[in-house]
Amino acid sequence: MKSIAVFCGSREGGSTLYKESAIELGYELAKRQITLVYGGAITGLMGAVADAVLEQGGHVIGVLPHFLQTREIAHKGLTELIMVNSMHERKAKMAELADGFISLPGGPGTMEEYFEIFTWGQLGLHQKPCGLLNVNQYFDPIVSMFDVMEREHFMQENIREMVLIDQTPEGILNKFSTYIAPPVKTYLTKQRT
Repeated sequence: MKSIAVFCGSREGGSTLYKESAIELGYELAKRQITLVYGGAITGLMGAVADAVLEQGGHVIGVLPHFLQTREIAHKGLTELIMVNSMHERKAKMAELADGFISLPGGPGTMEEYFEIFTWGQLGLHQKPCGLLNVNQYFDPIVSMFDVMEREHFMQENIREMVLIDQTPEGILNKFSTYIAPPVKTYLTKQRT
């Protein structure tokens, strides 16, 4: 795996554990010589993970829409900063550059990024792993919702297996290294009467 896209908050959140985990993830990416692809900002968990990779001599590619350049404050010390015109272009560029996707805690934007990229995988638009770094049990409600989706037959079992979860950067990256994408989502094959 040469590059990982990280989706995460432009804020640090209510616990120091979130920033500590972002830094730990950055160190682990650099240690494994994996390029970080992320949203390009210097603020919050976004800045923490980027700074950690850079501090260890790793490579960081930021992808930032022009209109967010002053709101999220573009990181000036990246290996490369790619400016795009929209949030859609940002996500498409990150998906193009990355071999896998990890979500750290964040707000609605982080959730939207994760769910769209997960859905793309479900539909067979990519075969890349998508993981939740479950720091401080932040993603427990979402994991429970995935279980409900499967139980209530809104998600196939093999698609549910695409939900990679771990509490440590090392653990999630190890799961990525053995990930095999499931067959593309299918619908009922029984003939309807």
